[in-house]
Amino acid sequence: MSIRNCILSIDQGTTSSRAIIFGPDSQILASAQQEFEQHYPNDGWVEHTPEDIWSSTLQVCKKALVEASGKGAEVIAVGITNQRETTMVWDRKTGKPIYNAIVWQDRRTAAQCKTLREAGHSELVQSKTGLLLDPYFSASKVSWMLDNVDGARQKAEAGELAFGTVDSFLIWRLTAGRVHATDVTNASRTNLFNIHTLKWDADLLELFCIPSSLLPTVKECTDDFGKTCPKMLGYSLPILGVAGDQHAASIGQCCFQKGAIKSTYGTGCFVMLNTGDKALKSKNKLLTTVAYTIKGQTHYALEGSIFVAGAAIQWLRDGLHLIQCASETESLAESINDNHGVFLVPAFAGLGAPYWEPNARGAIFGLTRGTTGAHLVRAALESVCLQTHDLLDAMAEDGVKPKHIKIDGGMVANDWVCQFLADILNIEAKRPKILETTALGAAYLAGLQAGIYQSTAELASMNEIENHFAPQMPQTTRQKLLKGWSCAIQSTLGFNA
Repeated sequence: MSIRNCILSIDQGTTSSRAIIFGPDSQILASAQQEFEQHYPNDGWVEHTPEDIWSSTLQVCKKALVEASGKGAEVIAVGITNQRETTMVWDRKTGKPIYNAIVWQDRRTAAQCKTLREAGHSELVQSKTGLLLDPYFSASKVSWMLDNVDGARQKAEAGELAFGTVDSFLIWRLTAGRVHATDVTNASRTNLFNIHTLKWDADLLELFCIPSSLLPTVKECTDDFGKTCPKMLGYSLPILGVAGDQHAASIGQCCFQKGAIKSTYGTGCFVMLNTGDKALKSKNKLLTTVAYTIKGQTHYALEGSIFVAGAAIQWLRDGLHLIQCASETESLAESINDNHGVFLVPAFAGLGAPYWEPNARGAIFGLTRGTTGAHLVRAALESVCLQTHDLLDAMAEDGVKPKHIKIDGGMVANDWVCQFLADILNIEAKRPKILETTALGAAYLAGLQAGIYQSTAELASMNEIENHFAPQMPQTTRQKLLKGWSCAIQSTLGFNA
């Protein structure tokens, strides 16, 4: 028996590439995932090999399609979601990147951004893009490539090079170079895109010395992004939905109404609040971004970005060898009564919102002879929740106080994390039935464009909550933890000042 109207969702993340085949009722019919290598060539530098991104994506797509085919799935379209801000530049003729992908976590352009801030350009950038002048975003990464790769600037000015975030690179490769495009959400994370006009901005291109010939065409999240070359996946499929990972997660969580808020726990952690058709400016260093453009309607969001969440657990596994797999962290955290005064500030790639200190580095406080691996594991898990508290605290100062929060991502499979998050935020946390909300959001977009779904209201009616976590922690315990965390953050900032 065949299952019609299925979607291939490509979820290209920071540490792995994943492909999931969704049925029309959101059930997962097949999935495949593959990790790839991270490169750290210098202090604060983070790179990926573009061919690793491409080959891993292609392999998981083929594997998932074969598995789904065996179950009778008829895939009719592709949706793409991706790690944002990660930057690539490639040759238009050969399709070969001129340098490794510079990852969103990379801090090599901190000095360049500081120079631009000191020259008084912060207001220009923030007023047009909703973002800060920070190495997190794509523009300074592009500038660095053009200035540090031999012959790159000359080729760029001659129109021989193309810039793209990961979505653009995948679209280019999947369509065999026929389509050079991105969507509004990924474009809104570059520091080159005017979120009010929804166009690339000439003033910003001039500020970062980037030729306009490099840029992809910007489309809606639901749009025609071309068809895959038959040689890639075995047959041609239309690419009909694209969004950056956090925007896709928000869509997967059905945060379509003004005031809806979600927090995603992957490599990093990202809190996104739908502000409707108004681009609100934060007074507390939160970002203003395009939430989505669907069928001509654009919604904006306030966002808080935490650079290290699941990456801290990966560090415990691969760096310290305290665990063999992430699932062990739940029992280790539960094995001790409290953190024994141990706090981990995982500023491995600087601190994001609301601090925005690119030169900060990780620190551990409160160590004693009684400290064990379990304490470090618990401190790492707690740090993710405590950082989320800082983001919601900043939102509260901006006048937004949510009564609950929708949570997703790999880390929230851990019940201990969900309960501690609800406790430290002092609001209810809601976990969806489908944790792969980023991939689901991309599938929803492609399904809307393909006509499988008729409206966002229809999608919202399908949204299922699997579990609710209500706050239970005594306020005295909560306040003690928050005070200790605040001291740890201030000490970290002071050490790296």
